[in-house]
Amino acid sequence: MNTVMKTLVPVALMAAGAAQANPIDTQLPNAPQLAAYGDFPVGVRQLELVNPDQIDILAIDPAADKPTELPRSDRPLTVEMWYPAAQGATGSTELKAYLRDGTTEVTLTGKAMRDAEPAATDTPYPLVLISHGYPGNRFLLSHLAENLASKGYVVASIDHTDSTYRTQAAFGSTLVNRSLDQLFVLEEMAGKAAEGGEFAGLFDAANTGLIGYSMGGYGAIITAGGGVTEASVGYSWGAPHGTLAIHRAGSDTHNALPDPRIKTAVAFGPWGMNTGFWDADGLAGVQIPMLFIAGSQDDTSLYEKGVRAIWENVSGVETALLTYINGGHNAGAPMPAPAESYYFNEDKGFDISEHYSDPVWDTARMNNIAQHFVTAWLDQQLKEDAEKGIYLDLVENSNEGVWSMNEDGTAKEDHTYWKGFAKGTAKGLMFEVKAPE
Repeated sequence: MNTVMKTLVPVALMAAGAAQANPIDTQLPNAPQLAAYGDFPVGVRQLELVNPDQIDILAIDPAADKPTELPRSDRPLTVEMWYPAAQGATGSTELKAYLRDGTTEVTLTGKAMRDAEPAATDTPYPLVLISHGYPGNRFLLSHLAENLASKGYVVASIDHTDSTYRTQAAFGSTLVNRSLDQLFVLEEMAGKAAEGGEFAGLFDAANTGLIGYSMGGYGAIITAGGGVTEASVGYSWGAPHGTLAIHRAGSDTHNALPDPRIKTAVAFGPWGMNTGFWDADGLAGVQIPMLFIAGSQDDTSLYEKGVRAIWENVSGVETALLTYINGGHNAGAPMPAPAESYYFNEDKGFDISEHYSDPVWDTARMNNIAQHFVTAWLDQQLKEDAEKGIYLDLVENSNEGVWSMNEDGTAKEDHTYWKGFAKGTAKGLMFEVKAPE
């Protein structure tokens, strides 16, 4: 794209969307059925948490001798919480977020109302944790967080310190802390939902799902029980002085890590198989059903030797793999690129919009498909809604589905088109299911 076009694209987009800047709630005409927003109004609020006395990876010099005692510090974690709001609630529907460049603050818009009154409920909603990529932030999957909240989920999306656009630091911190952050936030959220807590009775932390993207997916696998390899503990470019050993498969620390309150996980483009962090023995430790989502042309986590290989080696639980054919690493997870991101950043060396977009697929289309499948999966796993199983019982290749309907709208015996997709819209996708071995 030439310089003139790089200037005109964001200007044109901002002008066209002046009344609704950078929407995260787009529902395209070809969106599958379960992508649609639910019946609940949505609220959103910011929580500030601090995990005390954690190993301070950034204070360790990998080139020096291993210290007798590892340095420790308090670890701040900002969380954005989306939730079903009370009928008639009001509030601003704008979100303020920083771009991948780490310096540009933009406005996102959706349906969630800032600090709206939570809904009153006799039955607590399931809790869902969201863990972004490296780097990322708590708004990267905001399209999915808001969508799920409208369907009766409380969603807590984490800003992982040392791994956001504004705090990006040594990769070793991400390797060690991802799973620890996820479990700490779960414990903090449980306290807020308990009797006397800030959100007492609103959600049930004992019925939690975990969603991770890229390094968030890496963390989700660890949290689910997948232990990393001995080789990865010793990588010179990884976590310093063996600090990743707490997540090594078979170690006492890792064996004690999985939390029974987390019932299922969804991993978008999980990282690590491509660099030797996983093997069959470690992945056999995964203890909860998992949905994997990937692009077949993922050049970050890889596909055949990356995400697909992870899925194939998780052996002891029910799993599924949704593949966007020709999609890249951003398949399904990131929100649409904000208008202000369409520019080439000299320091980063790439157009910032590339962080959010895909060379082949439209982002809103990918988001709608992800919303559909994640809704079906979580409703089955966390709400015990067995009827959602019909949306997951599919011919593997969407292109091979046959549309065969009677005039009254009922399906003929040879109808195999993907459930929830309108005629002509189930294209370029694969959905595969694997039972426990």
